[in-house]
Amino acid sequence: MIRIFLASLFVAIASGFSAHADTRDVYTVSNIDVNEVADSLIQAREKAMGAARTKGARILIDRITLPEDLIAAGGVPVDYALANRLSAAVDVQEETAGAGRYRGTLAVVYNPRMVRAHLDSLGVPYVDTQAPMALLVPLASNDVQEYAWRETLGSSRSETLSPYKTSSGGGYTQFSDWMALSPEASALGARRGILAELSGSENAWRVTVSVVTTAGTETIGTTPYAQTMDGAVDAMLKLLDENWKRNSVIRSGERTAAEASVRYTSLAEWNTLRGALARSPFISDLKIEAIARDGALVDFSYAGDPPRLQNDLLQRGVSLSQDEHGWVLRSAVSASAGQ
Repeated sequence: MIRIFLASLFVAIASGFSAHADTRDVYTVSNIDVNEVADSLIQAREKAMGAARTKGARILIDRITLPEDLIAAGGVPVDYALANRLSAAVDVQEETAGAGRYRGTLAVVYNPRMVRAHLDSLGVPYVDTQAPMALLVPLASNDVQEYAWRETLGSSRSETLSPYKTSSGGGYTQFSDWMALSPEASALGARRGILAELSGSENAWRVTVSVVTTAGTETIGTTPYAQTMDGAVDAMLKLLDENWKRNSVIRSGERTAAEASVRYTSLAEWNTLRGALARSPFISDLKIEAIARDGALVDFSYAGDPPRLQNDLLQRGVSLSQDEHGWVLRSAVSASAGQ
């Protein structure tokens, strides 16, 4: 695949970390089919690129916003000029060209700053930070169906707000908890689990989705019927993304200053905690005031209320509690294992 890389837009500095971690996956829309005809091949190709940018921009805006917010804003119209302004690069995945016709499959990378600025100007809230990487466990009523479901899900998915890596292990059930999932999840760098239980038959597939963390298992819901397993995957991702957006969307610019002690047992655990704080959409202006071998003191501002912040951090494997000295942050995995 011809690849045009988007330059990094985010910088980490010693005294603080951007709340907007790498979001290139979120701002990339792949598998856009185009088929354009013009007087010349060059014109057909330009038409195809423009059509891909426009279609991809609409997909991206739907990906990071909620339907009710788009309706409240009167919609977000996307024309050729806007799509061209928002895009940063076009990748060619497949192409066939000749005799004034251009057919292909393209991927468009969009500029996060430009997209955010446009949505901010319209007053449309958005969520462009991904949920923590998940270990996705395919479940079905029999081994044959479960194998087919695992193959359809693929080994991983990154261009979504709910990225996952598919479990290759067996022996899981709809009752599997974090203790059961954590060995494989940790090996894959996943901070939470997703149980995706397929039911139904051809032309009528549904998926019941549950999220597993150290705090327990929460059933997100069941998808509408899909005609194919590929359609069931799309419906599952839509359900996960909608749930993530509703839990993470920030509709107010108000921020509350806070400080917390961070407790850890190793440098690796500190790096994990630090990364989770930097990636939370609720946290901004993160600063390290003091650091030692087994703990640190951090200052930050947060949006929303403490329970929403606590829930977001728990999804990322971070426990937020309070003692006589104030807020304490530690690995939820370590805290759970110590209980």
